[in-house]
Amino acid sequence: MSTDPLVVFTPSGKRGRFPAGTPILTAARQLGVDLDSVCGGRGICSKCQITPSYGEFSKHGVTVHEDALSEWNAVEERYDQKRGLAKGRRLGCQATVQGDVVIDVPPESQVHKQVVRKRAEARDIVMSPSVRIHLVEVEEPDMHEPSGDLERLRAALKAQWDVDVARCDPHVLGSLQPALRKGGWKVTVAIHEGDAQNAASIMQVWPGFYEGSVYGLAVDLGSTTIAAHLCDLQSGDVIASSGVMNPQIRFGEDLMSRVSYSMMNEGGAREMTDAVRAGMNTLFEQIAAEAGIERSEILDTVFVCNPVMHHLFLGIDPFELGQAPFALATSDALHLKAQDLGLELHPSARAYILPCIAGHVGADAAAVALSEAPDKSEDLVLVVDVGTNAEILLGNTEQVLACSSPTGPAFEGAQISSGQRAAPGAIERLEIDPETKEPRFRIIGCELWSDEEGFTEAVGATGITGICGSGIIEAIAEMRMAGIVDASGLIGSAEQVGSARCIVDGRTNAYLVWDGTAEGGPRITVTNPDIRAIQMAKAALYSGARLLMDKFGVDKVDRVVLAGAFGAHISPKHAMVLGMIPDCPLEKVTSAGNAAGTGARIALLNTAGRGEIEETVRRIVKIETAVEPRFQEHFVNASAIPNSAEPFPILGSVVSLPEVSFNTGGGEGEKGGGRRRRRRG
Repeated sequence: MSTDPLVVFTPSGKRGRFPAGTPILTAARQLGVDLDSVCGGRGICSKCQITPSYGEFSKHGVTVHEDALSEWNAVEERYDQKRGLAKGRRLGCQATVQGDVVIDVPPESQVHKQVVRKRAEARDIVMSPSVRIHLVEVEEPDMHEPSGDLERLRAALKAQWDVDVARCDPHVLGSLQPALRKGGWKVTVAIHEGDAQNAASIMQVWPGFYEGSVYGLAVDLGSTTIAAHLCDLQSGDVIASSGVMNPQIRFGEDLMSRVSYSMMNEGGAREMTDAVRAGMNTLFEQIAAEAGIERSEILDTVFVCNPVMHHLFLGIDPFELGQAPFALATSDALHLKAQDLGLELHPSARAYILPCIAGHVGADAAAVALSEAPDKSEDLVLVVDVGTNAEILLGNTEQVLACSSPTGPAFEGAQISSGQRAAPGAIERLEIDPETKEPRFRIIGCELWSDEEGFTEAVGATGITGICGSGIIEAIAEMRMAGIVDASGLIGSAEQVGSARCIVDGRTNAYLVWDGTAEGGPRITVTNPDIRAIQMAKAALYSGARLLMDKFGVDKVDRVVLAGAFGAHISPKHAMVLGMIPDCPLEKVTSAGNAAGTGARIALLNTAGRGEIEETVRRIVKIETAVEPRFQEHFVNASAIPNSAEPFPILGSVVSLPEVSFNTGGGEGEKGGGRRRRRRG
């Protein structure tokens, strides 16, 4: 039996015996323990920090004495004075084994550290980015053994890090020789570790030890907005997040109008490609400035988007997506250079675009599937990514179905008379007293309700400017619960409702939420055309979900996940009163925030996640709503509030909806109501 000291690593539990004098980092590598190091054990990078534990450990059958490790040395002292080491910490490359010892590897010292997302139901992200940095020592040139500096750098990477580098990006060659000589033959190298299509390659060389970090972007390219998270590729931390309006909006608010623009205008697709790429570069400049870094420090990017955005971003005319059978130019994941997409980042920056699921179910839905993992759910989960184009997933461990539904921009405040984007001053929450029919509301940027003391002073800076998507949903649902709106979507008159807040609006009625005209502000109303716009949007959303349920052979789901930045602000009760989502226990309706953006972040920080979603997408069953005859039937039924054909028994046990009808004849209101009654019949 070996008399060498026993080294036990926690939390992995890996153990082995090593001769006295063996550095802890060496022991960790030999045992396959996840202990990070960029400098290769030179005491420079501090990534290999460990915490020795002393005393008796009956679990491990070992007693650790105070002299189990070598004494604190000059390298550790210098590092501690320069940057500081936490009490009890040692550098794994400097501390050597002297006796039996238990070594804890803290999370921040693990190569594949887990980055915990803040949502309770979220998975951790295991760090395994495609871009890594390594410090290497390169042999100096020798006249007797002639070889190039690049070849010797490759040999050093193989010997010191076991990294096979087949390629070197062209711009690196120009800086390689000065960097090697300036660094005294020590350089830090950024490596792109390759993928199925490409071998590993050198992206950047810095002289000596590079003190900084490298960064990546997870980008959610939506029809209305472009959102991005800037992540540190070493720690996994989100350094900054930002968003801009998609500049393509000027060509059409919804996807089909943009497809039409490209069909009807020569060079239209190119115009939209240029616009979205310019918007991206504006966003990246903004986010880099916010983080205090240069755009040239961004080496990796991941993009998720719907199919039309996917094609326009790549410079592909979306013409074929405008007509059956809605063929994609490519549905596979793409591994590209960022500069090929016109993006102004590091010259070697890579771009990974998640796979699309089908003609109208895009990489954003794939990202939601990666984030929310319906294929790993034991119960039947409906995941709805609410946006201008809604992506819907329904599934469990047996199978996952997917479709998209063209909801349009009404949920985001567009096409609404007093609507606006979610910004300070916008009404985001609203309640109506069912007896008095009086409203109270909250605006973005103020925690007080409008009937609370101090509200007027608190909103003085922003004013009350309009109503955003979550506000209009709550307003219409509250109007339905208060008997101001009937099931067909008609607003009653002041006499019918018993409230002076119901005012004549042309040939129909409107509900007055706020009148700020005396103070020079707006008059905020909910009109019948507003309700029609929301009815059309929510009917499209519900119909897509209901169609998937038909295909699955079920009439109810176990739980609902509302994804998308907008989904995070929707009240489950109001969404169900409106009939946006199927009947379900309210406590089983949760928000996932920007799940598509989270899926992009997983793919950025964990390359295994890329392979996982590519495999998952191949197994997802795609349903095309445009060619499904029952979609229209469901749409007609779902136009009522909440629905003219589907019972909502769970909702009915929580909320009592008044049996009112304001279709009493005369004008547009009658025609609107009459159409709905014929549909119901």
